[in-house]
Amino acid sequence: DKKIETPSCNSPNVLIECVVFKFFNHKGVNKMNKAELIDAVAKSTKQTKTNVEETLNALMAAVQTSLVKGDNVQLIGFGTFAVESRAARIGRNPATGKELKIPAKKVAKFKVGSKLKDAVAGSKAKKK
Repeated sequence: DKKIETPSCNSPNVLIECVVFKFFNHKGVNKMNKAELIDAVAKSTKQTKTNVEETLNALMAAVQTSLVKGDNVQLIGFGTFAVESRAARIGRNPATGKELKIPAKKVAKFKVGSKLKDAVAGSKAKKK
């Protein structure tokens, strides 16, 4: 077994790496909940959990508002939130085999940015 070294989460410069590490190494389960994210950001930025939660809630609200308007939200190096339209299509009920009409709809998408992709892959982000 390889020993995985935990990144220091005390600097804003390594926040992405810290969050990615905790997401993939959290108690043997691949998830990090909102409270744990708030805790990690609070420790990294030396802010109170209340301030970080308010900021995170404002960030999520701003992203949602932009997506509802049809605008993309691009965070360089992290990723892009976008709205995509799905065309109407015919599907099948797996239990009965009966055809179903699936209506057109808009869905939120996230495209991973280069720094986040490199952090998840375990490679060092290239400096420009």
